Amino acid sequence: MSKSLLLIDDPSRHIITMRGQRVVLDLHLSQLYEVPTKVLNQAVKRNQDRFPQEFMFQVTKEEADHLRSQIVTLQNKGHFRYLPYAFTEHGALMAANILNSPQAIKMSVAIVQAFVRLRRLMLSEEEMTKRVNKLERGFQQHGKQIKVVFDVIQKLMAPSDKPSKKIGFRKD
Repeated sequence: MSKSLLLIDDPSRHIITMRGQRVVLDLHLSQLYEVPTKVLNQAVKRNQDRFPQEFMFQVTKEEADHLRSQIVTLQNKGHFRYLPYAFTEHGALMAANILNSPQAIKMSVAIVQAFVRLRRLMLSEEEMTKRVNKLERGFQQHGKQIKVVFDVIQKLMAPSDKPSKKIGFRKD
């Protein structure tokens, strides 16, 4: 896969999170595969048995309203003509298989790579969160120990209330 193809249209910029899953909308997937959205959706409908719920789902009206405010490049002056479909990583790959065009095959590889990059980024983010939490717990524990040391130093530096005994010999 050439780097120039990814620079022209990086698939990872089309990946969004819906219903707790990373997905690509049908209008973006059709752009990446260089086919009209209608052609993509017709191919999916002809092959519905290849698209279980975990591969693809239709966006609800409420979700579409929320997306409308986020996506600038919507067709029909900011409105969805039909409720879009959202494809997971596996659904996007399956769509490339049923379209079977050279561009679909190239972009399916790029889309899978984009999902993999996002997954790695999420894992590294989780690892960083764990490390920061561990450091914070360590600082809290060290903070308690440092407080004890300062308390002891303050007691040593504080003037004593008792008169000190004189050192030396006394004459009786």
